[in-house]
Amino acid sequence: MDQWKKRTAVVTGASSGIGAVIAKDLVKAGMIVIGLARRVDRVESLKNDLPADLKENLHAAKCDVSKEEDIVKVFAWIDAKFNGIDVLINNAGVLRDTALIEANNSVPIREVIDTNVMGPVFCTREAYKSMEKHGRNSHVVHINSIAGHMIYCNLEQPSINIYPASKHALTAIAEIHRQEFIRSQHPIKVTSVSPGLVRTDIFAPEHKDIFKVLPFLEPGDVSQSVLYVLSTPPRVAIHELTIKPFGEPF
Repeated sequence: MDQWKKRTAVVTGASSGIGAVIAKDLVKAGMIVIGLARRVDRVESLKNDLPADLKENLHAAKCDVSKEEDIVKVFAWIDAKFNGIDVLINNAGVLRDTALIEANNSVPIREVIDTNVMGPVFCTREAYKSMEKHGRNSHVVHINSIAGHMIYCNLEQPSINIYPASKHALTAIAEIHRQEFIRSQHPIKVTSVSPGLVRTDIFAPEHKDIFKVLPFLEPGDVSQSVLYVLSTPPRVAIHELTIKPFGEPF
């Protein structure tokens, strides 16, 4: 990770779960990190888990990645204040408890698509402006899911409805980004990290029993995978990394 010392990383959905751990681990690895979230106070509180000499390297910024205008504004501010963006971690994601065939479900369905699909698209677009301008080696990481490569069907578990479709879209988006970055002739890598079940708050409270019956990862396991792909030398591009809890049945 020495190549990223004092460089700037943006982490979306940094207020809790995977994003919070990634933000802290990148700071500990020597990066300047801007954590984006709607609950900006939670990002600020992450400083309590950092060594005293590193607290100033974590910055919180309010941003709802389901809103394009929020993204455009905050990424322009980051580029100007921190001399560019070198690493983008598209982590923000939501899961809503509704079925595709349920009546009047347009609000939760659109929340998933706007956050899980359009969020990474617009965040990467705005980060690319900065990466292109400054011309340094850069890296975009999409926090995907095994749901982006298969659809697990179990009638006893909660419906994840449009969520797999949003993650399948992210799988395609990652490949499109790879091709577009190559055509741009700028040294920008892209990686899709696809974890299996992770113990986070993405599930509604009434569905937390899933962690009693299935093996699961911790957010730190995913964060270590992100640090691994970022630590590769310039000649190495890890495009897809799948990480599953041992014993996962699907």
